[in-house]
Amino acid sequence: MGVFFVLMFNEVVCHMYFRNSWKMYTSHEDIGYDFEDDPKDKKTLKPHPNIDGGWAWMMVLSSFFVHILIMGSQMALGVLNVEWLEEFHQSRGLTAWVSSLSMGVTLIVGPFIGLFINTCGCRRTAIIGGLLNSLGWVLSAYAANVHYLFITFGVAAGFGSGMAYLPAVVMVGRYFQKRRALAQGLSTTGTGFGTFLMTVLLKYLCAEYGWRNAMFIQGAVSLNLCVCGALMRPLSPGLDGEDPGGKEPHVLRAHSTESVGSSGQMGGAEEKGGGPGTEDAVGDAAAQACPEKAALGKNMCALRVLKAVSQLTVRVRRGFRDWYSGYFGAASLFTNRMFVAFIFWALFAYSSFVIPFIHLPEIVNLYNLSEQNDVFPLTSIIAIVHIFGKVILGVVADLPCISVWNVFLMANFTLVLSIFILPLMHTYAGLAVICALIGFSSGYFSLMPVVTEDLVGIEHLANAYGIIICANGISALLGPPFAGWIYDITQKYDFSFYICGLLYMDNNLFVMTALAPVKNPALCFDK
Repeated sequence: MGVFFVLMFNEVVCHMYFRNSWKMYTSHEDIGYDFEDDPKDKKTLKPHPNIDGGWAWMMVLSSFFVHILIMGSQMALGVLNVEWLEEFHQSRGLTAWVSSLSMGVTLIVGPFIGLFINTCGCRRTAIIGGLLNSLGWVLSAYAANVHYLFITFGVAAGFGSGMAYLPAVVMVGRYFQKRRALAQGLSTTGTGFGTFLMTVLLKYLCAEYGWRNAMFIQGAVSLNLCVCGALMRPLSPGLDGEDPGGKEPHVLRAHSTESVGSSGQMGGAEEKGGGPGTEDAVGDAAAQACPEKAALGKNMCALRVLKAVSQLTVRVRRGFRDWYSGYFGAASLFTNRMFVAFIFWALFAYSSFVIPFIHLPEIVNLYNLSEQNDVFPLTSIIAIVHIFGKVILGVVADLPCISVWNVFLMANFTLVLSIFILPLMHTYAGLAVICALIGFSSGYFSLMPVVTEDLVGIEHLANAYGIIICANGISALLGPPFAGWIYDITQKYDFSFYICGLLYMDNNLFVMTALAPVKNPALCFDK
């Protein structure tokens, strides 16, 4: 009997393996198409009902709250940076490493999060990331020095943020085709809302309860990332390694087997002898069946464990194979020359946006503008205008007569100009105008997934965007400490902005030069 069940189990597992393998490597699933059998047994394509509608807008909502909780919190770290300077009495350059590590690790781990997505799916990856991010905030409340914060807040919370952030971006890209730029723009406005809300929240919590209790409370708030992850339903059955219906393949249960093996005998005995004298015979048969039931139950439990292990092994191997081939195989992303140029641009892009957020509170104190800034913080101006910038740039980029690359590059050059002008402003009104320009022009971040997809295609978006945000992470990791180090030497932040703006300008010119000979980068480079 045991051999029979083992053979039956192997057949079921093999069937599921080949069926899931065929689904996993069907490229149409990634772009929202399902296969249906027609009467002639031919495969036809049917658009998925949730593309550009239905549950797609729940993906936008989920991604919106992920941006509030992750990117918004990180952009508000200037408030905590001031508290850490007063608490630990370390240099500005060393203290700035805490914020930079958190931002940098969130983005640098992008390529490795792509492996998690290929193996576990976006939903599970985001939920695990929410738990890890919350743990990092809570542990940081007990920090005894800056170096402790490097581990708990910079690495632990940063890695958790990365695990929740990348799935939020990828899922919006999978659910939208016609209005992808607008959808990404709406979802990423959570960064602006989050920056405004988290700045106010952290200021209030630090004033009322101290920075340690503020981080503890923020850790509890970050658990909402798990709720956002739970909303990331796979687009098609089998996608992301999950079954959206929550159903398992039909397996022969222990009790059904027992009923076939024992009830048939008992039923026959009852029919042959219907009198009272047959009760003893039935009791003896039942007593003999008890050990068999226990043995069958153990066998079925073992089979379920073996099935789960087998499925997990197949999923991990498949996910690693897809991840490895995307980076190092014949279809490597690095064979796309325009994409490589885009990576070099990303290496310097993010610091131009991050440095003002980290150091503006300190700059305000140096210029004796604290009273005016307390009424309406400059970082909040960036955050509010950033919201409108993302939506407006997304709408403009979706217009059929306008190239998304033209919008993207114009916004970048406006941001560079703002970075150059900011050190020249020493009044609150002047800084407010420049901060508004920074906020609006930095709305191009909503276009980054769109231009990345334009370069590599939707099927490689997870891996490609992981590389781009990794390059952004290096920029965010090195930018603020560099600005703090320059201040420690020169006692002013001016040179930090000038050098950063100059490097950013060079990279914009490099990308524009590389893009000039081609009209559609996705069609002119090998993938």
